[in-house]
Amino acid sequence: MALAFNQTKGEAQKSSIVTYQYRDGDNRVRLVGDVLARYVYWVTGENNKNIPLECLSFDRNEERFNNKEKDWVREFYPDLKCGWSYAMQCIDNGEVKVINLKKKLWEQILTAAEDLGDPTDPDTGWDVCFKRVKTGPLPYNVEYQLQALKCKAAPISDDDKGLLVNLKSMDDVMPRPTPDAQKELLDRLRSAPSGDEIDETLEDEFNVA
Repeated sequence: MALAFNQTKGEAQKSSIVTYQYRDGDNRVRLVGDVLARYVYWVTGENNKNIPLECLSFDRNEERFNNKEKDWVREFYPDLKCGWSYAMQCIDNGEVKVINLKKKLWEQILTAAEDLGDPTDPDTGWDVCFKRVKTGPLPYNVEYQLQALKCKAAPISDDDKGLLVNLKSMDDVMPRPTPDAQKELLDRLRSAPSGDEIDETLEDEFNVA
C-alpha cells in the first residue's frame, strides 16, 4: 500500500490519469492523499519512446530495496539503472491530478513540513508554492525552489474538499505490476517487428513525466 505523507522517508489496466504539468515560474498545488514510493527503469520501446517500468526490487512500503520479487528488467537489461520516482495526487485549479515529484523539491517540502506540519491535511495543511527556474538550454536544466514564505496553513475550500470524497489511494491509481506482467511486456518489446505497435499499458499505468 502507499504511504501517508508523514510515513515517507524521501527516498495493467488503462487509466485516465491527469498529470500535473510543471510550469515555468510560479506554481501552486495542494497535495492530497498518500505518497507512492517507487523507483522506475526507462526502457526504450517503439519509435524510441521511453516506457517507465517499476523496479520490483524496491519495496513501496518499506522504501528500500529488498529483492523479494523477480525483477525481469535486470534480466533483460543488466546495465540499466533505475531512478527515484515518487508520486502523489494534488489539487490544481479545481482538478485532481497526479504529480510526479521532483526529488530536490520533495526534499524541500519535507524540510518545510517539519515546521509547517503535514501539507496534505485538509484543515491544517498548506499549499505548496514553488518556482520552476530554467538554468540552461537543455530540458533538464531546471531548478525547483520552494517559496516557504508563501506556504501558509489554510483549510481546503469546500469545493475542493468535495474532490476528496472519492480520492483513490495511489496504489489504485498506479497499481504495482506483477513480475509476470512485467516479463510479458518485456517479451513483447523484444519480439515486436519494427513498426509494430506495442500495447503500452504500463506506460499509462505509471504515466511518469
